[in-house]
Amino acid sequence: MPPIESPDNLLQREAKMMKLEKLIAAREGVSTKPFAVPVKDLLARYERLYTGAVCDVLREFCLLDQALPGHLRPLNDEQTVAGLAFTVKSAPNVQINGEMTFRTRMLDEMGADTFVMWDTSSDDKATLWGGVMTATAVGKGVKAACIDGGIRDTHQIKERNFPVYYKHRIPNGSLGRCLITHYQVPIKIGDVVIKPGDVILADIDGVLCIPRDIACAVLTRAEEIHANEKTIFGWVAEGQTVHQIVGKGGYF
Repeated sequence: MPPIESPDNLLQREAKMMKLEKLIAAREGVSTKPFAVPVKDLLARYERLYTGAVCDVLREFCLLDQALPGHLRPLNDEQTVAGLAFTVKSAPNVQINGEMTFRTRMLDEMGADTFVMWDTSSDDKATLWGGVMTATAVGKGVKAACIDGGIRDTHQIKERNFPVYYKHRIPNGSLGRCLITHYQVPIKIGDVVIKPGDVILADIDGVLCIPRDIACAVLTRAEEIHANEKTIFGWVAEGQTVHQIVGKGGYF
C-alpha cells in the first residue's frame, strides 16, 4: 500500500499544477522589511498627519482600495492613532471548549505599538472587544483596535481613553457565539487586504492600511503634501483667487 500523502504536501503539489505560486505569495506573503526609521518615530510622524492626505498619496502609488469600510466609526472623534497591524480572524460558532486557551495565546503575542485589526466574518451577534480586552491591551502597549463588528463595556473603554473603531455596540459576550480561528495572518475587511506589520492610520474620517514595504515612502510624500496644504491655506487666507492659487500649483 503506497504511503498516504500529507495534506500540506498535497496542497503544495496542487498549487504547482495550477500555477498558483505567485498568487499565494501575493495573498499570503507577509513582509518583515525593516523600516528606515525607528518604529516609534515612524508612527509618531504618521499621527501628525491625517487619513485624507495619506489616502491621496496611496492613490499616487496606484492603490485605490486601502481605506476600510465607512461603517467603522471611532469611539473618540478627537483621536488620531497609528500602529502596526496585529490581525485577528473570528467567525460565528457555538463551540466553547478551547476558545479561551487560543485567545490567551493570542493576547500573549500582542506587542507594543500594534493596532489590532479584527475580521469578524460579518458577525452581528457577538461582542469581540470590551473592558477586559482593553485593560489587557493597554497594559501591553497596544495602540488601538479596529473591530469590524461589535464592542461592549463602552464606559470602561472610554475610561482608559483607548482608541477603538467599531461597527456596532451590543452587550452579547463572545463565548458560545463566536470562535477566534486565526491571528497574525492576512485578513480582508471590506476591500482591504491587511497583513501583519502593515501600518494602520485612523482618525475621525476612518481607518487606512499602508502596506509595510512602502510605508516610509508614503510617509515622506504625505508630509510633503501636508506642508503644501499649509501654504495653500495661507494663500486662501490672503484672499488670492482660485486662478492665482491654481496657477502657482495649488489645488482644491
